[in-house]
Amino acid sequence: MSDSSAPTEPTAPRLRVAPSPTGDPHVGTAYMALFNLAFARQQGGQFVLRIEDTDRARFNETSEQQLYDTLGWLGLRWDEGPDVGGPYAPYRQSERLETYRPYVDKLIEDGHAYYCWCSTERLTAMRDKQQKLKLPTGYDRLCVGKTREERAELEGFNETPVVRMLVPDDAPTTFEDVIRGTVSAPRPDDQVILKADGFPTYHMAVVVDDHEMGITHVVRGEEWISSTPKHVLLYQWLGLTPPKFAHMPLLRNTNKSKISKRKNPEARLTWFQEQGYLPEAVVNFLGLLAYPPAKGEDGQDVEKFTFEEFSRDFAWSKVNTVGPIFDLKKLEWLNGAWIRDLELEDFTSRLLPYLQADGVLGDNPSLGELARLKSVAELIQTRIALLTEASALVRPFYTADADLQIDEDARAGLKDNAAEVLDAAIAALEALQVPAGVLSQESRDGNEWHAERIEATLREVIVEGLGIKPRFAFGPLRTAVSGARISPPLFESMEILGQASTLARLRSLRASLA
Repeated sequence: MSDSSAPTEPTAPRLRVAPSPTGDPHVGTAYMALFNLAFARQQGGQFVLRIEDTDRARFNETSEQQLYDTLGWLGLRWDEGPDVGGPYAPYRQSERLETYRPYVDKLIEDGHAYYCWCSTERLTAMRDKQQKLKLPTGYDRLCVGKTREERAELEGFNETPVVRMLVPDDAPTTFEDVIRGTVSAPRPDDQVILKADGFPTYHMAVVVDDHEMGITHVVRGEEWISSTPKHVLLYQWLGLTPPKFAHMPLLRNTNKSKISKRKNPEARLTWFQEQGYLPEAVVNFLGLLAYPPAKGEDGQDVEKFTFEEFSRDFAWSKVNTVGPIFDLKKLEWLNGAWIRDLELEDFTSRLLPYLQADGVLGDNPSLGELARLKSVAELIQTRIALLTEASALVRPFYTADADLQIDEDARAGLKDNAAEVLDAAIAALEALQVPAGVLSQESRDGNEWHAERIEATLREVIVEGLGIKPRFAFGPLRTAVSGARISPPLFESMEILGQASTLARLRSLRASLA
């Protein structure tokens, strides 16, 4: 046990996020990490990632790596943690068991904690009886003041004891919160602080670890408000200076229920990358939850911002304590805005893993395929809100002409004049000159196969020649080229595909209409 006197006040804040590796990381972990990190960066402090893995029954060995991967993907980087080390290592609670025991022993010696040998069966029966009689639930202190031998003579004895806090009747139930001011909480019961397996409970470990690691601000969800008096008591009993507490509002569904991994796929932090969200957009969205957007020069809300902008102007006083609604429509809108603002090279590179996962491109695309992808990416950048939407739009550009499938809804949408439109387009496009060896992206000198000329030619023969209104004129061509009812811009798509592929696809659809 380290010196129990209060640690020297750090020159800068130290904050932490301390998730439990019990499955896919919860989006709330990123939400908490963002607010912790924003304040730490603004104040020139440190941000710590600690793994609270004392719940061995729910421990998931793959979850810790997922935490590193997802928080790293979001750019919410920590200064100290199990993977990067630091002056207060180790950062996994399971590796700190020798740290907690001296603190527990001190509490027992000072009369603030006691051994409890009650069996699980006895505790269950006790709570059932309390509930039936509509009494407050809590431990009845059967073991208080008894030796092991004395307790063994009574019913419901368990060989291996736990250790419980001995909470006085006048235990403080209010504390100061950085966000909420003075907060009142229920009087705590005799909480278990050391389990029978020798592992501390959350309540004991969090107090010891936050003290030992010099944490100055404990920022966590509002569900921990009821536990804070227990922690304040432990700090007092151990003679430690407590940190400042800040309890964030819980994330809510549109029906105001708490977001849970069991009911909400978006509660899983891995879900956002799977769905094609940009990490910048997710961080932006989380920053809008429980926090007002800045005002622009015109007085309008500035809802799109970077982490750096969020951190620069951050203040705990601005946090809204009303549970924020997790509005996926707002997130999708933000994601589309972020996509549109990406540099083309960046956007193209971010599409690649999704296209490869969907089999549109192979693991090692050729230089030609990558060059084509950049051209296609430019066409679709303003047309998608999620990166996963790209595959359907991009696939036709990497499909052999003979293998292109026409979607049923696209074929069903063809009008009676589709054959006439296709015949006119084929004849007109065949006449465009493309010098041998010239690619569509090369110099246009002598090359008529480019979007502007293609559009002018088709408008002349279909809109003017056949008298079809522009909004209806090109549907059959779009279907022939992409196989779909909705596609990237038609004339630019034809330019990228080239004259031979475009004509092959028009002729194929035309033949199917005969």
